[in-house]
Amino acid sequence: MRASASLPPPDSDYNVRMTGNVPAFASQVPWALMALIGSAALAVNIPLGYAREGFRRFSIGWFVCIHLSVPLIAWLRLSSHVSAWGIPAFVACAVLGQIAGGKARWIRRGRP
Repeated sequence: MRASASLPPPDSDYNVRMTGNVPAFASQVPWALMALIGSAALAVNIPLGYAREGFRRFSIGWFVCIHLSVPLIAWLRLSSHVSAWGIPAFVACAVLGQIAGGKARWIRRGRP
C-alpha cells in the first residue's frame, strides 16, 4: 500500500468539505481569544499586585504573588490552542496588572 493512498485527490477541495460552512469571523477568533486571555491576565494580576505590595521585596510571598497567575494563563492559552506568539502579550498584560494593583495599594495608603 502506498503512503499517498490515504490522501485526497489533488483536484478535490478537501479542506472545504471537512470544515463545512465556516463563518467570516472565524479568522478573527484567535485575536479575540488572545484579547480574552490578556484581559484575564490583567484582571487576575490586579489583586495579586495589590497583595504583592504588602510583602517585603524578594520574599516568598512576593514571589508567590508574582507567579501565582502563570499556571492559569498557561492553561487558558493551551486549552484554547493559542500559539506561543501570544505569550509576550500575556506577560505584558500580567505585568500591567501587577503595576496597577501595586499603584492602587499605594494610592489607598495615601502615598503618591
